[in-house]
This record gives sequence, C-alpha cells and structure tokens, in this order.
Amino acid sequence: MKFARLGEAGSEIPVVVDEGRYYDLRSVTSDVNGDFLASDPVDRTRAALDAGELPELADAEGLRIGAPIARPSAVICIGMNYAAHAAESGSEPPTIPILFLKTPNTVVGPNDAVTIPRGSEKTDWEVELGVVIGTRTAYLDSPEEADAHIAGYVLANDVSERTFQLEVSGGQWSKGKIAAGFNPTGPWLVPASEIDSTNLGLRSWVNGEPRQDSNTADLIFDVRTIVHHLSQYVTLEPGDLILTGTPQGVALSGKYPYLKPGDVVEVEIDGLGRQRQEFVAWAR
Repeated sequence: MKFARLGEAGSEIPVVVDEGRYYDLRSVTSDVNGDFLASDPVDRTRAALDAGELPELADAEGLRIGAPIARPSAVICIGMNYAAHAAESGSEPPTIPILFLKTPNTVVGPNDAVTIPRGSEKTDWEVELGVVIGTRTAYLDSPEEADAHIAGYVLANDVSERTFQLEVSGGQWSKGKIAAGFNPTGPWLVPASEIDSTNLGLRSWVNGEPRQDSNTADLIFDVRTIVHHLSQYVTLEPGDLILTGTPQGVALSGKYPYLKPGDVVEVEIDGLGRQRQEFVAWAR
C-alpha cells in the first residue's frame, strides 16, 4: 500500500496505490494530511478497499504527481548525517544531530521543475530519506518510542544553494535551503510497517551520470535516534516531514559542477520510488 496525491498543484486528489491500481481516497479523507495520518490511515484504507468503497481513479497514470503529503506544518532537516558527506564538506562527523529548517512551500511534486534562485551559482542536489510523523511527538523517553510516532517514509531531494547556505548565512544553513520548490517529495508515502529504514539504497544522477550511491545503513544517527532527539526540542505534529541527511556525491565535494538551467536530476530510494526534475532559470 502506498499513498499519493495526483492532479494539478493545489487541487491534488488523495489516492492509495494497491497492487498497481490507483483508488480515489476522497470518501475516506479530503487529503493525505496530518488529520488522516493521525487516525489509523492504513487500517481505515484497507477496510475501505476490502469493502469495495474506493473507486479506481480514471486516467491516474496520466495525472501530475504531487507531493504525497499535504503541506506540512514543519520541515526539519538533519545535516551531515553520513560520515563521507561530512568529509567531502570539509567537516568532522557530528557528535549530535545538526538541525536546520526548510519552509513548507519547498515541498513540491517529485517531477516538478525546480527554479534555480536568482543570482545562484551553486545550486546542488541531495537525495534523502524523509520521515513523516503520524502522532504528535514531544519528549520521548527513548529512541525505541519513535516507531509509534512515524506514519511512513518518502523520497526527497534536499535541493541546496551553497553560497546562500555557507557564505552569506551568518552561520545558519537555512538561507540556502528555503527557495520555493527546493524539496521535491514523493512519489509515494509508504507506511512505516512496510519499510526497513536501516537498509535502504539511495542514488542520484545528473543528466544521466551517476552521482550518489549509498545506503541508510551508513547514517550516523538513525531514524529512531533522530526522532527521539528532535522531540526534546520541538513538538512534532502529524504530517510533519523530517529529512535525515544526504550521502557523499554532491557538487559541494568539488568533484562535480553545480546545476545550471537545463540540467536534469534524478534521485531514488529502494521501495520509495524515483524522481526527475529539470532545473530552470529564474524569471520574473
């Protein structure tokens, strides 16, 4: 079972993908949002499917794919969470999770075009595992408690502008992370029960050439640790999105050029699908 949202931006239809068929979820929920994710979405959807209450969505495969979650209240990111990426960034691996924020309007469809910001010369790609919260989360007593608070997982591209992030940031990274559309997400939200977050391959390509190729087994801080740690500082709401960090192989390493208009980035994670974005020039 996979949850998705299909249709034009702002008018997406919530769907469940089951055995390759697309079913309209609007009789169960108005959207794949926090309210839905907090109210036993898998069992409710399975019951509706088994009862024949969900019609198939006509022409589903011809529709635009939106982000699989409605705009979250927060997008919280963990930086330098793979040792090799920390090294290519010129840093030591962190001893505690590094936190930065993206804005909700960065979350867009997995295949939507991404605009390179005005004046940018260092726009970069970052394939990442995304964690979607299903239950209000604060002050967990142990990492093991995190499992009960996770609705599922998504594929994300944490697009970054490195000059804004590192050179004119004042020490905070978010300036390089918050341009509109800088977080292509999806194509699906896969329930947590169907994903082993500790062993997922992550890969990226630019113009068909391989860039990143790693595994979540190499995370410095695993998903449970991240959710537990964040809960000590922020109250996570259902539908919120956590990005867990990117492995080595980005342009920041100096091995590859930064993105320019016309470049095509593709990213994928095992079990979570694949994305494709064309990067376009900013226009007034």
